[in-house]
Amino acid sequence: QVHLVESGGGLVQAGGSLRLSCASSERTFGRYAMGWFRQAPGKEREFVAGISWSGGSTYYADSVKGRFTISRDSAKNTVNLQMNSLKPEDTAVYYCAADRRVGVPTDSYEYWGQGTQVTVSS
Repeated sequence: QVHLVESGGGLVQAGGSLRLSCASSERTFGRYAMGWFRQAPGKEREFVAGISWSGGSTYYADSVKGRFTISRDSAKNTVNLQMNSLKPEDTAVYYCAADRRVGVPTDSYEYWGQGTQVTVSS
């Protein structure tokens, strides 16, 4: 069982920035592809961004491309999501997820964090 803990959520005005972090104590963290998902009220959870276990490949949802950047620090067992130019429609609970598949999966991740709320005011 991989335990993931998200942090960095909060309230920000439209156009602002937030940086989310996901930490794990899993010793094999570097072997997992990592992803960020979000779920807004009344909507299904959706893929936001993902990064391969090596960090060499990333993939973004069209809605966040050019505004969000995913990165990982395997020495610190963390994965980050830098969110710039935030919009009210980015408001959601953001979840970190881990998966052992090769590449950058966009769904069906094995392990999930508890989520962190991001609220963007207009």
